[in-house]
Amino acid sequence: MIDLRPLRQFVALAEELHFGRAAARLHMTQPPLSQAMQALERELGARLFERTQRSVALAPAGLALLPEVRRLLRAADDLPRQAQAAAAGLSGHLRLGFVSSIAYGPLPGWLRSFRSVHADVTLQLREATLDVQLEAFAAGEIDAGFVLHAPGAPPSGLAAWRALREPLLIALPESHALAARRSLKFSQIADQPLVIFPRSIAPSLFDAIVGHYRAQGATPQIAQEAIQMQTLINLVSAGIGLAWVPASLTQLQRPGVVYRPLAGAPLHCETSLVWREPVPPVVQRFVAHVQGERRQSALPKPQSK
Repeated sequence: MIDLRPLRQFVALAEELHFGRAAARLHMTQPPLSQAMQALERELGARLFERTQRSVALAPAGLALLPEVRRLLRAADDLPRQAQAAAAGLSGHLRLGFVSSIAYGPLPGWLRSFRSVHADVTLQLREATLDVQLEAFAAGEIDAGFVLHAPGAPPSGLAAWRALREPLLIALPESHALAARRSLKFSQIADQPLVIFPRSIAPSLFDAIVGHYRAQGATPQIAQEAIQMQTLINLVSAGIGLAWVPASLTQLQRPGVVYRPLAGAPLHCETSLVWREPVPPVVQRFVAHVQGERRQSALPKPQSK
């Protein structure tokens, strides 16, 4: 650790330009102050003060050093506040993974409000599917993440909080014969070609969709797999097949694509916020903030008179 006392003594003498007044300000006697400044000059290899029997003045090296020493002392004095803020989760660095679907839902609003309340927390965002996020957690590359999965099936080994539950809709080309209908029956789409994400990126949700087909005595006709939801929608627009997508993805208004609900008992998906234990203070702050935002949005809106 750097001994800051000689630096504080240097600043006091540089401001007073009088050994007696500087010593009194520092609650010390003059000889130890003079000895300390001589030792500091020897350590730095430069004369800091020009001394005569009648006056003390800053040498060029002292004049150049003074603002840097003041900056260093301010930073040192601020260390306890910084440590306390980090321990309370009020500052620090949060590395957050997220699936693309929630970016079309409430995530941007949650991030905006979190930044407004926790301006000293630096957010590093990383769009990634569940499998990539799990690898990032294992490598210590992210602190928390929003992941997509089937209802009640968040990934094991992580703490989880359900942030969003929403129905899966059918995305189909605007030119499709079924596009004019307000809702669809499963029997109308059971044999339609399907574009879907690979099982590896969301196993529980993939299995839920395939299981729904099998429960109805059907087999999904997978025409193409694609990782990103945006790519699935583009494939739908190109007429390659239909796609099951979270309702929040309707915010992605791709020309030539319409979204329709499934009549009867629709399939649902969930997005959970997940993190590792023990949870760092900054992650605790983020989880609590998102939970509060979620509760607030669920409150009934006051009716205007």
